[in-house]
Amino acid sequence: MALFSSDPKVQAVMAAYQARADAERGAFDDPNRHRDELLLPVGPATASFLGTLVRGAQARTILEIGTSYGYSTVWLAEAARATGGKVISLELHARKVDYAKEQLAKAGLTDYVEFRIGDALKSLEALPGPFEVVLLDLWKDLYVRCFDLFYPKLAPGGIVVADNMLFPEASRPDANLYRARARAAAGISSVLLPIGSGIEVSRFR
Repeated sequence: MALFSSDPKVQAVMAAYQARADAERGAFDDPNRHRDELLLPVGPATASFLGTLVRGAQARTILEIGTSYGYSTVWLAEAARATGGKVISLELHARKVDYAKEQLAKAGLTDYVEFRIGDALKSLEALPGPFEVVLLDLWKDLYVRCFDLFYPKLAPGGIVVADNMLFPEASRPDANLYRARARAAAGISSVLLPIGSGIEVSRFR
């Protein structure tokens, strides 16, 4: 697997994440396995796209909605280091944030991420913005409600990436509702890209 970073510390962390993801593959459908125990990463293709996007936009204010165990957080933090930016990452579960912090420390990226632990909707209400890049990757039934909270806080030219638009198939009804909402918003142009599990990339005028 090709890694975007040339930093050996970041490469080592991402390789460990990938090994965990490979080991957990197929466990999502295990009725004895709680889904919050699983890494459920965006995957290297989407993560690499995100890193390139942040660098290309020279984004300094990056919002991640859904830290999980920090896979995409590391990629975003690596890009934020290159742009002189900062990632604000929202996550409900403190234990997941603790895991993510450990990986960021190993990668030497601790200074580029600020975590907000708690309900994502409440965190979004409190955050002032503006946001130049947003990654939306939490439970799909919350996508529309999250969008309605961060949309007024997008910076001019702000870009939103929403994951899991195509897979898993069970999430498609919520994904379709999100895509319809984003595309109906004033000033938004949006496109579905078949990268990873499918991403909707939206840009605010």
